[in-house]
Order: sequence, then structure tokens, then C-alpha cells
Amino acid sequence: MDQDAFRRTYRDVNERPCVFEKSVLTNQCRCSQAERFCIAEREGVHCRSDAAQTQCIDWLELVRVNGRFALKADQERRALPHAKAMRVQVGGLRGVHRALDPSMDPPQPIPDVHGVLNRARETFSALDLMPFSEVIREVAAYQGRPRRSHRD
Repeated sequence: MDQDAFRRTYRDVNERPCVFEKSVLTNQCRCSQAERFCIAEREGVHCRSDAAQTQCIDWLELVRVNGRFALKADQERRALPHAKAMRVQVGGLRGVHRALDPSMDPPQPIPDVHGVLNRARETFSALDLMPFSEVIREVAAYQGRPRRSHRD
């Protein structure tokens, strides 16, 4: 299947894509609202809830805005490269865990994106009232997979 046909089919099949798809597919996190599906030999992730998807979109935007300096990203660029998107997604969720329970190391993988964001919203009254210094510290500290060396 060529790339253009895949993208068209993906958009037709997945009317509510999971915004944490990269993290879910790399097994860095799980979500009670995520549902995996396959198109040809490729995998995608669908969100089961409009409210959950909106909450995740809002959360990722808050992390991007607050973490612009740590990400070395300018504000005009909309799509982040894969490694920075993973830092925002996984590092941001680890930061939420750290803010909720500073005495515990964040779990790996994150067990439930929807659950931890709901817990944070209940604890801090709103996601934008989170202690972003803790969150961004985890975003900055997140190390993705090490690059593989290419042997000649």
C-alpha cells in the first residue's frame, strides 16, 4: 500500500485518532480509552471518547507551551519531530506522575493516560494549574531510545 493511499484510508477509518498514538504504539504508555487497529500491515490507535481526546489535546498543548524552552522549539512550528513529540508525550506524563506523588518514580510504561490526567485534574482543579516546573523537568530528562550506530 503506498503512503498516500494509507493516509487516506487511515483518516477514513480513524475519525478520532489518539493523540498519544506514538507513545502507545512504542509501548511507552497505555490508555483505557485507546483502541488499536490495523490497516494492511500497519497499526493505528483510535480514541474511544471525544472528551478524553479533547483532554489529551489540551494537555499536550499545555506541555508544549510550557516546555518550549526545554524542547528548543519555536512557537510557530506545529508538528514536532518524532523525538520531541515523544518527550512531550512520555516526559509530560511522567511529570504528572511526579507532581502527583513526588516520592515515587514514574511508572514505565505509563499505565493509563486517561486515568492519570483525570487524577491530575481532580488533584489540581484543572490541568493548567499543574506545577509545570515538575512536569517540564521530566520532559527535559526524558531520553528516548538511543540511536543505533550504523556499521559500514
